[in-house]
Amino acid sequence: MREIAVIKVGGNIIDNEAKLAAFLEDFAALPGNKILVHGGGKIATETGDKLGIQSNYVNGRRITDKETLDVVTMVYGGLVNKKIVAQLQQLGCNAIGLTGADGNIISAVKRPVGAVDYGYVGDVTGVNVSLINTLADAGFTLVMAPLTHSEGVMLNTNADTIAQQTAKALAETARVQLVYCFEKKGVLMDADNEDEVINTIDKISYEELKANNIVSGGMLPKLDNAFEAIDAGVSKVIIGQAEALVELLNGNAGTQIIK
Repeated sequence: MREIAVIKVGGNIIDNEAKLAAFLEDFAALPGNKILVHGGGKIATETGDKLGIQSNYVNGRRITDKETLDVVTMVYGGLVNKKIVAQLQQLGCNAIGLTGADGNIISAVKRPVGAVDYGYVGDVTGVNVSLINTLADAGFTLVMAPLTHSEGVMLNTNADTIAQQTAKALAETARVQLVYCFEKKGVLMDADNEDEVINTIDKISYEELKANNIVSGGMLPKLDNAFEAIDAGVSKVIIGQAEALVELLNGNAGTQIIK
């Protein structure tokens, strides 16, 4: 059976040149098929500020109006994506940078307006597994920007969700590991103590952690994504520190999500 690792790296690593360079060196050295999904929100915000385009948020989520859409398309699909691809090429990893529109690799619909109008934000509807496999078989490592498309328009799309949806689609025909890399060592019992990593979380313990307010805020959608991936057949989901990428994949670090 085909094996592939889908690895998402958070914006806080993207924002730090030294940390990103070290992470990409570890990523490039990984054997086998792999996909990198990246964020880059801070850089988009800083670029928007320089252009006089203010970022607006509701419940921690970016509102993507037409001007903001242009900014995130330029930053995610251009500046950040191509810098990563160039660095991976230097490391001998034959990377190809893509948005969801390229080859229709990830399709979406514009999120319906509910209590909040998030603007040009995409909800993923499909992943082109055949194209991913074709590119992997040709020796390419995919670097996915957090952008999808619908009806000729680009859409800002959560990078965690793109990683999860890609892993889920691939899991129908392959053994898939999904790794969420960010600045923390994993899901923490005490947010102020890096050494109190929760080694495993199942659905029962997750409900207890939420009830006791041990996990909250931005960690909740990440964990929701993780459990949805496990339920869809992804073989392993791990959350942990980008600096420990190899150990995360080996099961020797981070927090593993289990049924």
